Amino acid sequence: MLTGFFANFRMDTNDKKVHKGVFLLPNALTTAALFAGFYSIISGINGQFIAAAVAVVVAGVLDGLDGRVARMNNTQSEFGVQYDSMSDLISFGLAPALLAFNWSLYTLRDISPMAGKLGWLAAFIFAACAALRLARFNTQAGSQDKMYFQGLASPAAAGTLVSIVWFCVDQGIGGETVRWPMLFVTVSLGLLMFSRVRYFSGKTWPRGDRIPVGYLGLLMLLLVLLAIDPPTVLMLTGVIYVVSGLVITLLGRAQWKKRRSGKNRPDNPE
Repeated sequence: MLTGFFANFRMDTNDKKVHKGVFLLPNALTTAALFAGFYSIISGINGQFIAAAVAVVVAGVLDGLDGRVARMNNTQSEFGVQYDSMSDLISFGLAPALLAFNWSLYTLRDISPMAGKLGWLAAFIFAACAALRLARFNTQAGSQDKMYFQGLASPAAAGTLVSIVWFCVDQGIGGETVRWPMLFVTVSLGLLMFSRVRYFSGKTWPRGDRIPVGYLGLLMLLLVLLAIDPPTVLMLTGVIYVVSGLVITLLGRAQWKKRRSGKNRPDNPE
């Protein structure tokens, strides 16, 4: 009886090992992204702003990989979805907000105590909107349009914010000289995350083993530009993406109003 029990125990353990081994890779990537976000917070507190910005960018790359790996291996799980959201909140909510605060927004206190409160409130708005964006995405995941995101994705908002910090530090621009623009940018990016502005998701791009040659050329061009000047390229890419969502939304509303006015227009008598 004991022999059968231990035999079943070994069999169940082996089955669990195989099962957990399959799910280990995407969760390991999520953990690495979480570590990058945590490292960004520590680096920002220590005044290593470029390292903090790079860590958030690395977290963004890892965040894009974990979901793709889970879908490729058919290892999606509710645990992975929730764990990924918690990691995203740290890496793309708290880390960039604290980086913006430690580099620039905290200097608002030199103007007045009220201005100093505006600095940490702006950072809080960014972090809170990231949390709200992630919660809305999880609750509406099954009903959302695959082609567009509703609201600016938190990795894109975080990447744009930290790339601006990276660019300014690389150019020798002090945080105190751009504290008011940083206040506006931090709050705006936060509000865009929880807005209804539509952003291209990229999920409808060609998938599979074969892709058009043009995509490979664009990838090579992007890698070359990143090698030449990473902060400038990342900042310009982020700004263009943020503006593109506003343009897409305005054009979509204009077309919707045009169709609606056409339906409400009475037929011309003949």
